[in-house]
Amino acid sequence: MLNYVHSIPTKIYFGKGQISHLDESLRQFGTRVLLAYGGGSIKKIGLYDEIMKILNDGGFTVVECSGIEPNPRIESVAKGVTLCRENDIEVVLAVGGGSTIDCSKAIAAGVYYEGDDLWEMVTTRVGLRKALPLVDILTLSATGSEYDSGGVITNMSTNEKLGATFTFPAVSICDPTYTFSVSKYQTAAGSADIMSHIMEGYFSVTEDSELYDGIAETVLKSVIRNLPIALAEPDNYSARANLMANSSIACSGIPEYGKQSTGWPCHAMEHELSAYYDITHGVGLAILTPRWMRYILKKDPTCVWRFVRFAKNVWNLEGEDEHQLAQAGIDALENFFRTNGIPMTLTELNIGTEHIEDMAKHANRGGRLSKAFVPLDVEDIAEIYKACL
Repeated sequence: MLNYVHSIPTKIYFGKGQISHLDESLRQFGTRVLLAYGGGSIKKIGLYDEIMKILNDGGFTVVECSGIEPNPRIESVAKGVTLCRENDIEVVLAVGGGSTIDCSKAIAAGVYYEGDDLWEMVTTRVGLRKALPLVDILTLSATGSEYDSGGVITNMSTNEKLGATFTFPAVSICDPTYTFSVSKYQTAAGSADIMSHIMEGYFSVTEDSELYDGIAETVLKSVIRNLPIALAEPDNYSARANLMANSSIACSGIPEYGKQSTGWPCHAMEHELSAYYDITHGVGLAILTPRWMRYILKKDPTCVWRFVRFAKNVWNLEGEDEHQLAQAGIDALENFFRTNGIPMTLTELNIGTEHIEDMAKHANRGGRLSKAFVPLDVEDIAEIYKACL
């Protein structure tokens, strides 16, 4: 088990009605608020009106930054930074899923960025940055952005989708009832994202981080149990609450404590798909992950021990033949995604072979996947993409 550091400064208000803490959460930082949100779903469910009543009753000055994309663009970051600077914003309020929160983190940091090119801020890795305080209200269980410091921003002009460290939310309000209206497709895609966040760190060469392996396996089993319930009963509070809690923990870093880092190969590959084709992140991950698993198991059969653990502890499978058991665990994962309505080939998303070489090269920029659970080179990555067609 390796050394690790725990530092998560975000205060979480979890549960029904926790929006009652919105006024105090914002007021500690000021009364001039940038309200950031996406395409308007928060208006359809009445959340926008609920927020505006609290802010108006509290005497807050509100400037809106709407239209943040599902794969947030650098242009939206620039728009938000300009609004903050022009209106002397004191605190950013992000309302939505991971894309809105990610974009808001970049906005909060961008206000203090001294350069003229905000994309350079994204590409320059310096760790946590000076930033405006950020409060968020979560409406989608998926990315875990409510509980971490990272954000993923897209530059469509260069076909790049990159993750960077910006700032932690100071406060996250996580009310599962705000996810009742999320579509079946997005609920399933978000759950695939949760599972991927776990599996990216779970498939590590470190064998003795028992507590954190156990946490990872429990989150996976919770998603497996609760996603079908949420799809069948969208307003099932218990299912939605468990998925939301899973989301926060999965990308917090906690399930990876004490383990050797992996480079997150499936995220590296999926970011390329989103950058070129603007697809739903969780869907891309669901398509890639079983193919990546089969590929690395064939490339390095000595890694079978981790797949056996995955099959036994997550899917409750048994068997004497380790390689058959490993394959059964991978099959169970793929069938779970398919059964819950996720497309399982890139062809279904109208994606062909035209950008495979470029995507493979960029996914492994700087040799970032040379230290993955099973190291990958550009040729390996290209073959995984092809297996997904």
